[in-house]
Amino acid sequence: MTPAGPRRCAVSIDLDALACYYRIHALGEPPPELAHVILERALPRAAALFARRGLRVTWFVVGRDADATLADPACAANAERLRAQHALGDELGNHSYSHPYELARLPADVVFDEIAGCHRVLRAIVGPARAAVAGFRAPGYDVSPAMMTALARLGYRYDSSIFSSPGYYAAKAAVMAALALVGRPSGAVMTNPRALAAPTDPYRPAMTAPWRRGQAPLVELPIAVTPWSRLPVIGTSLLVAPAPLRDRLVAWMGRRTLFNFELHGIDFADAERDGIPGELVARQPDLRVPIDDKLARLDALLDGIAAHWDFATLGEVATDVQRVR
Repeated sequence: MTPAGPRRCAVSIDLDALACYYRIHALGEPPPELAHVILERALPRAAALFARRGLRVTWFVVGRDADATLADPACAANAERLRAQHALGDELGNHSYSHPYELARLPADVVFDEIAGCHRVLRAIVGPARAAVAGFRAPGYDVSPAMMTALARLGYRYDSSIFSSPGYYAAKAAVMAALALVGRPSGAVMTNPRALAAPTDPYRPAMTAPWRRGQAPLVELPIAVTPWSRLPVIGTSLLVAPAPLRDRLVAWMGRRTLFNFELHGIDFADAERDGIPGELVARQPDLRVPIDDKLARLDALLDGIAAHWDFATLGEVATDVQRVR
């Protein structure tokens, strides 16, 4: 039975730099000229697609990549790109300052500094508008009590890190095990397995166990998984799936009142046009799909979603959830 109540789809894009993927696949460092390729080339493609549809989205920003106080002029240029998107009505969210995959395992003071560092960068971009930075997404989807404490201290209204998909978890474990066997351990970490049983609809988490319901001052907006089977319904997997499977996964999401549709900046990268090295392309199936094909597939996906859900930013969804929970 389809649940009652408003049906919302929130589109968000994690702006992980190419270095994050090199770390996942134990490839060392990417070419320095590609350090900002996601914000310089992928973000404008994504922004053009969303603008054409009149769609406002949430961009989760890695603070270091847009820190205008750094000597790298590319960071100041990135900040201007994000400022322009915010001025158009998009939301900017906190994705930590340097995207350490092990953030949930670090000491509480380090966790706070990572979140507060990105918060400083985002406040400089959006200006003094009150409550302009409201949401956080953890690197690698791994949450911890220290993160909840930091977010509450900084006045955040929501977290959107819980991704309770056993299938995704198993695939990630297999990749990491294969790399370890050949002596090239991945820079990624396995998420806390307790999150695999977390609620799949919005909820108020426990401060000491954010994968359970509780009384935190902020709400959790879990990333989309299908009912029952908890299959992942995120851009990186949907864009490489055959069309019938994409349509089926979206149809299964019809049982949800919230479709928290997560994409990544790399979903808008093109290996050939952007000069992405073959060593990464060989390990990232989405990079083997030309950008024109990916944009067409995403357009079709958004058409299907628009037939059943109203679009909103995650911040708008969090405001509604806060009223009733």
